[in-house]
Amino acid sequence: MEFKKVLVTGAAGFIGYHLASRLADEGKTVAGLDNLNAYYDVELKKARLRRLEQKPGFSFHRIDLEDRDALNRLFAERKFDVVVNLAAQAGVRYSLENPHAYVDANLVGFVNLLECCRHFNVSHFVFASSSSVYGANTKMPFSVHDNVDHPVSLYAASKKANELMAHTYSHLYGMRCTGLRFFTVYGPWGRPDMALFLFTRAILEGRPIQVFNHGRMQRDFTYIDDIIEGVVRVMGKLPEPDPDWSGESPDPGTSYTSYRVYNIGNNRPEKLMDFIRVLEEILGKQAEKEYLDLQPGDVPATCADIDDLYNAVGFRPMTPIKEGIQRFVDWYRDYYSE
Repeated sequence: MEFKKVLVTGAAGFIGYHLASRLADEGKTVAGLDNLNAYYDVELKKARLRRLEQKPGFSFHRIDLEDRDALNRLFAERKFDVVVNLAAQAGVRYSLENPHAYVDANLVGFVNLLECCRHFNVSHFVFASSSSVYGANTKMPFSVHDNVDHPVSLYAASKKANELMAHTYSHLYGMRCTGLRFFTVYGPWGRPDMALFLFTRAILEGRPIQVFNHGRMQRDFTYIDDIIEGVVRVMGKLPEPDPDWSGESPDPGTSYTSYRVYNIGNNRPEKLMDFIRVLEEILGKQAEKEYLDLQPGDVPATCADIDDLYNAVGFRPMTPIKEGIQRFVDWYRDYYSE
């Protein structure tokens, strides 16, 4: 599928910034939407936006997803081919502190987008889900064909709800919807609440890093460029009904309607302690470690089965962890003039 006019929500965020940048560089007309909330450093978001606003074809719209009137005006004016929803209240642990933020952004905001896509005939709605939907599942690697009905955080529940809502709109209105379950994304311009950013800052400042579950963690760390390549390929791949889908033995990963869900992960989980050792080596400095219990809402391990993604769009993430961490550290030192 060819597309020209794109809406990227969450464009001042980590993944949204990189996606909007890539699409603008490829000559697409990109509208970036964000509300610039203060969940983390707003100045970092503004710095990303300044870079985006230098690109031809990019325009920024400061809109809250809960603002239905503003959303409707934007959709009516711009007539988007594809909408990629990366706007959300992020963070597993923060969902224990401020649950209402997740309902407002991830549920109310999401249905507002679905309604706009429906009424303004958007060809493809692509949305960010999360590896967190696997919740209490322990069978590795995590597969989209496994049941995911046991979330362990409100954030995860809101992302599963997004998948259910999108499927409903696909069933009722024939909307083409694709959900992407991201696995621990990292890289330059990353989020300050994520492990790599927190660890790098603490080590360089001589403060201890918090190592949860006493280091017995594994994560399918996925480099940002790999995530973006997967998203762009999926944008052009319209989901088709699965002719083999059966209500007798329903497959959670496909459907009788134009709906799909894919994992985007490295398929190579890293032990947390190995991840820290690579970072220490690149920084040339040992970390002082504070070992803590597993946090409420966290899971001890993630690993993505990405066969469906590969079969659909011919892509597997390839960036080695050492290369990805080096690129992040180079960006961090440059951005903060370390």
